Formats: sequence, structure tokens, C-alpha cells
Amino acid sequence: MVIEYSLYDEIEMKKPHPCSTRSHRFQILRLGADVKIVCLGCGNILLLDRDTFNHKIKKVICSHDKPLIHYEEIS
Repeated sequence: MVIEYSLYDEIEMKKPHPCSTRSHRFQILRLGADVKIVCLGCGNILLLDRDTFNHKIKKVICSHDKPLIHYEEIS
């Protein structure tokens, strides 16, 4: 089963982020060969390759038109 997702979608992952909130909720910040996501519990940014991301995603919760958490893009 292939899950359709797009930029700024709020998603649920199979395992929680190992932060103090143990959140399963993330938001997609960048799509490409790698997928950049942000934890909606603590705000940490993760970079996963596309295959790993597709294996770990559980479902899309909802779509947004902008980031929920302000973050600084590092070049």
C-alpha cells in the first residue's frame, strides 16, 4: 500500500520521536530524494531518505498550506 503525501502534510509515524513528549505527529517540510520532517512535540528536524520515510509513515492526518512551527532553513 502506497501512502500519498505532499508538502506541509501533518503525518503520523509508526514509532514516537524519542523526545520528552514522545510524539508520533510530524509535519513534512521538504520533499525530494530525502524527506525533511519536524516533530510537532519538540520542534526537532529530522532528515530521512525516501525509502526509510515510506517504511516508517503510518498515515496522513491532515494537509496544511504552511509550516505549523517556524524553523530556520540552514543552507
